[in-house]
Amino acid sequence: MTSTRRTAAIAGALYLVTHVTSVAALALYGPVLHHSDYVVGPGPDTRVLLGAFLEVVLALAVVGTAVALFPVVRSRNEGAALGYVALRTLEAGVIAVGVVPLLAVVTLRQDPAGATGTEAVTLGHALVAFHNWTFLLGPGFVCGTNTVLLAYLLHRAGLVARFIPVLGLVGGPLVFASGAAQMFGGYQQFSVWAALAAVPVFLWEICLALHLILKGFRPSAAASPAAAPVEAGAAAGAGAG
Repeated sequence: MTSTRRTAAIAGALYLVTHVTSVAALALYGPVLHHSDYVVGPGPDTRVLLGAFLEVVLALAVVGTAVALFPVVRSRNEGAALGYVALRTLEAGVIAVGVVPLLAVVTLRQDPAGATGTEAVTLGHALVAFHNWTFLLGPGFVCGTNTVLLAYLLHRAGLVARFIPVLGLVGGPLVFASGAAQMFGGYQQFSVWAALAAVPVFLWEICLALHLILKGFRPSAAASPAAAPVEAGAAAGAGAG
């Protein structure tokens, strides 16, 4: 396996990790996200803690995808490649911040520290709202932006099948617009409309992951644009000698 092929496989595997952990964490968070009285109830805390752990893994994998792809896309447009790494790191940071309030809900449920039932429920609701806003900002706005950036790089360089970056170029703006609609009250964050808006980005990342794992980058496109001139110069020098 060549270095570039191995890089593609690692990046694809990390993309799959982000999907598995994000979906699993959201499912595990169900009781705390959708039951306002969670903080005063029996609470399946282990389930919430496992969801938090998976989101930490998610944040690390998000950064990993950008780091893995950077050496390949850097030669196409170094500024855009650096921007992708920065935005993915920002997305991961926001995700990690969003884990903290749910951990605080678990702590509050286990040790209310003198708060009455009503006070605890109000505080718990505020902490869940904090998490939901970070979900909108990180996997919403920031993810929509970095999706467009990477899709542009892949499309311009022809590193993968053309339909894949097209999905990203469509899905990124759609997720961003959906986030704006949710922020200004167009529809609820957890709604059918929000789920539908996320489908193209979901397909983009799944198709990209599978393509990278099974096929890697297109061989002709994966070669650095700078390689040909360097090799030609070396050959000319050898001939002159």
